[in-house]
Amino acid sequence: MSAVAATARLSRLLTMVPWLLNRPGVELGEAARHFKITEPQLVRDLELLFVCGTPGHMPDDLISAEWDSGRIYLSNADAIARPLRLDPDEAIALIAGLRTLADLGDVNDLGDRRAVDSALVKLSAAAQDAVSAANRVDIDLTPGPGGAEATLRTAREALRLHRRLRLHYLVPARDEITERDVDPMQVTSIDGRWYLEAWCHRAEGVRLFRFDRVAGLRLLEEDGTPPPQAVSRAGDEQLFTPSEDDLVVTLEVEPRGRWVAEYYPVEQTEELPGGRLRVVLRVAAPDWIPRLVLRLGGAGRIVSPPGLADQVLTSAAAALAGYEH
Repeated sequence: MSAVAATARLSRLLTMVPWLLNRPGVELGEAARHFKITEPQLVRDLELLFVCGTPGHMPDDLISAEWDSGRIYLSNADAIARPLRLDPDEAIALIAGLRTLADLGDVNDLGDRRAVDSALVKLSAAAQDAVSAANRVDIDLTPGPGGAEATLRTAREALRLHRRLRLHYLVPARDEITERDVDPMQVTSIDGRWYLEAWCHRAEGVRLFRFDRVAGLRLLEEDGTPPPQAVSRAGDEQLFTPSEDDLVVTLEVEPRGRWVAEYYPVEQTEELPGGRLRVVLRVAAPDWIPRLVLRLGGAGRIVSPPGLADQVLTSAAAALAGYEH
């Protein structure tokens, strides 16, 4: 299971517990339809809940779940079902974050904007002492030094005017600057980094471009309306989209390193003798692959490209030298 899938499942389980506690005896089929999953998936979730609980891990600390009769009965889960209570610091962070989101101008959908406004009103009413503190918080979300703020403004202007952009973009896998024309779709911040989502005419597909890799950006006179096949990835669980610019890496991992194929998006896997696995994946920034292999602690090796394998040897030698001093 990937990290994204595990996160989605955890979110569903946390929602599922109070829902089931308030509906003792609900049918498996009804619960599955409510959470938009299959009955076998629901049963696997219940089997996981059966071994979850509060610290201590004694029988009385674990959630009790029964479903053999086709109806679900949950108990000993009151701690999880209690309403969430925020401390002042958490309330301040949430209020400041929601206000920043509302001010970004990226919440274009009317329903999303209403949801943000509604959450702000409710949170401010429930945490009045935190409101004045949040008012004094100044959040700087400019994408970095060196003209990046101007680049961000140009991208937003292109979105507003529906104009095409000419992008000079660094491809780390080849250490070269590429030129491409793109039709902007949205500007978004993901995990602390700013991205331009756009239809790339060079790749003939939707791509995410990191602003800190943009070497130049120019507003063109051409219409920048994305084509009908340009589907936004907003809300997509997977951030990475393979492209022809990516580096193809082949790894061989031991049985204890097979989690790599579940944690990262891979293009191909091949079973090897002894429970080993050959994994082929594309990477936009290959500098993390040597770190991944070192993290595997001998349970994985790079088959290709050979240059990355040399980097692993260099990094490992440097680490060992550090222990000798």
